Amino acid sequence: MFIASSLDGFIAGPDDELDWLDLDAEIEDTFTPFFADVGAMLMGRRTYDVARSFDVPWPYGDTPVLVATRRPIDDDIATVRSVTGEIGDMVSEAKRVAGDRDVYLDGGELIRSALEADLIDEMTITLIPTVLGAGRPLFAGVGDRHELSLVRSREIGGGLVELVYRPASG
Repeated sequence: MFIASSLDGFIAGPDDELDWLDLDAEIEDTFTPFFADVGAMLMGRRTYDVARSFDVPWPYGDTPVLVATRRPIDDDIATVRSVTGEIGDMVSEAKRVAGDRDVYLDGGELIRSALEADLIDEMTITLIPTVLGAGRPLFAGVGDRHELSLVRSREIGGGLVELVYRPASG
């Protein structure tokens, strides 16, 4: 999992707006190195729709992207396809597609489902020095407590802080 969050725990504004993110700085300093090890992505449908709404070329290049959705995907991106089913089945399919490389999970609902199913082995959260006050929460609605261990942290610049966590061992 790799995601940016406001200081108050939101990953997007109330209408999915991301204008509070400095995407250029985050992509250069955090996303590009992370993405080098990714063999496949599994993203939620809302996240996919938001990514497609930007007036930029498809940001994930040739990396296979599996979109968790029951609705048709009406795009001509050859590397994108839909998947359905239980979270464990979708993650298994993404792992199959990724081969010996990492699977990148993206999207709030998908991340919460994977967390609840104990399917996340590492979380990278970039804290953005902004308080939104409302929006799409990252972890709100998770039913169980999940203890995490901090693997590393680093200040990126401009007030951004990258935190990497793994599930705490029992």
